[in-house]
Formats: sequence, structure tokens, C-alpha cells
Amino acid sequence: MVVFLFLIFVASYLHMTNGVFHMSVLDVVKTILRFEKNEQFDLVIFEFRLPRVVIAGLVGMGLALAGTVLQGITKNSLADPGIIGINAGASTAVVIFMFFFQVRLMDASLNSWVSILMMPIFGFVGGTIAAALIFLFAAKKRQLDMQRLILTGIAINSGFGALTMYLSLKMNASDYESAALWMAGSIYNGNWIFILSMLPWLLLFGVYVYKKAHLLDYFQLEDSQIISLGIELEKEKVKLLLASVALVSACVSVSGSIGFIGLMAPHIAKQLLGIHHRYIIPSSALIGAALLILADFIGKTVFAPAELAVGIVVSIIGIPYFLYLLVKAKD
Repeated sequence: MVVFLFLIFVASYLHMTNGVFHMSVLDVVKTILRFEKNEQFDLVIFEFRLPRVVIAGLVGMGLALAGTVLQGITKNSLADPGIIGINAGASTAVVIFMFFFQVRLMDASLNSWVSILMMPIFGFVGGTIAAALIFLFAAKKRQLDMQRLILTGIAINSGFGALTMYLSLKMNASDYESAALWMAGSIYNGNWIFILSMLPWLLLFGVYVYKKAHLLDYFQLEDSQIISLGIELEKEKVKLLLASVALVSACVSVSGSIGFIGLMAPHIAKQLLGIHHRYIIPSSALIGAALLILADFIGKTVFAPAELAVGIVVSIIGIPYFLYLLVKAKD
């Protein structure tokens, strides 16, 4: 845990001190702790860099927690909210909201705080519909078939992706530009309202998931063995699935669709710590935060002054990792 916290600190340090406007560590510390008031430094830190780092950390944690739950429920280390279509369902619902209510997340201001706070709710509805469809078609005699789950997830992902693209093409030019950038997975224009909109969801459902860590351990057993322990298997699965969807929805509402964090972070945590979820859950959250902060820093600096959406950076890292897991699963 100390190592993961150190990695988050290093990634945050790089993010806060580098950019078009360079700042020293001393400048950052003085500005945050209010030792020295400087309007220019205040603007850069509190309006641009600090909210972006905090959002990256929170989104990374939320996606990692959601991925941990999905992998535990499905007993499949390849399960990820982005791969099996939950991200796509939440994204479609948010784009529908943007389309009908003319909300531009990339240019959102404090005046649109009500709309921003409503985003996770719409995302939750879309993610729940996607999850329900996936589990409906993947169930075989009331049991989840893992191969059908992945295939159904890919199909649902493609279907919602097509619907999202269709709706975005119906927008006017400026709204489409905003929606397209958001769909690529971007947090470059995040502000404190975005943080407030997702923080209650992350705290509430993150704590719930951690309290259910023992159930995720039991879910690694055969279903008949779990039921023999007196656990209401399907009921608990639905509760945890809804918690996972809620976490994804909150993240998607502020960052767009970012895949592979929910795949990589839990898998890395399991490789390092074993199978006990009371250790995996917090460690996975910290790994997800570190990965996304670092990925956003790379997207911000590698092609400066232009920026690469963090979702694209994560995909560049995540796709080879996913293929590695596929090859390993065959062995």
C-alpha cells in the first residue's frame, strides 16, 4: 500500500509541475498550503492541474473497483466494464442527456452544475440496461456462461457504440466536437463540480464493495458450495453488479469511456497480493489511480502543446496487456 501511494505521489508530482506553464515543487507547495499568494499560480493549480489530478485519481479508483467486482462475480480475469459493454451503455445514456439538454461537458461551467450532478444518474440507468442485457443473454439455465458473457458484452458494446455515434452525428458542430472529445476519454477540462458529482457515488459504493469483500472471496468457489454456505448467490451478485455499474456510471459521467483500467488494476493486485479481496480491493483502487494519473500526464506532455486523450493512452497500454492475458489463459 505504501508503494502504491508513493507511485500516486510521484505521478501527481509530475502532473502538477510539468506542462506548458512549468512550476517548481516549491511553487506548488507554497500555492497549495497558502504560504504565498500568487494569482497566476492559483489559477494554474486550483483551476487546471489539481482538479485534473484529483479526477484522474478518483476515476482510476472507481474503474478499478468496478473491474474487481466484475472479475469476482464472473470468475473471469478478462472481465472489464469497458470490454463487456457497461461503459458503452453508460456513455450512450450520457450522450442522450447531452443531446436533448444541450450540455457540453468539455465547456461545462459552474452555471451548469445541476446538469453535471445529474450525469451519473443517467449513466447509471444506461449502465444498468447494458448489464441487464449482457447477463440476460449470457445466462444459460440461470448460470453465467463465461464465453457467452464476453461475446455478448462485445456485441452490446458495439451496439451502444453505434447508437452513441449516431446521436453524436445529429448534434450541431460545436456540441459534436465536445461529445467526440468526451467519448474518447478525456479529463483535460475537469473542475471541482465534476469531483463533487462523482465523489458521493465513489464513497458510498466503494465502501459497500469493500464490506462485501468476503463474498467476492466466496464467489471463487463453485456455485453449489456457495449456496450451501447459506449465501443468497443470485441476490448478492445483483447487488454487487449494481454497485459496479454505479461506480462506472459516476466515472463515465465525468471522463467519458476509459477502458482497460478495470482489467489491469485488479489483475496486477491479484498477482502481487493473492486472492483475498480485503487486500485486493484497496490495492486495486490505488493501482487504478496511479495508472490513470500517469496516463493523463503522458497524454498531456508527450505531444505538447497538443494533448492526447487519456482514454487513448490507456488503450495503447491496455490492448497489449489484454492480449497477453488471452495468451496466458490459453496456456
